[in-house]
Amino acid sequence: MATKRPKKKSRHQLRKPPFLFLLLFVMLGMAGIIADEPLRVLEQARQVCLSCIGIG
Repeated sequence: MATKRPKKKSRHQLRKPPFLFLLLFVMLGMAGIIADEPLRVLEQARQVCLSCIGIG
């Protein structure tokens, strides 16, 4: 009588969650770029730097 052997996982089997998270982060990054968020962040950084120096 033949016994069933458990299936072994392939060494090169891809895991899906890391790719899904990467896709999510790329989509959120693109949404932020479309909404001009990098420009807003740079404006705020400039304001903070100038206020720390005492100019702004």
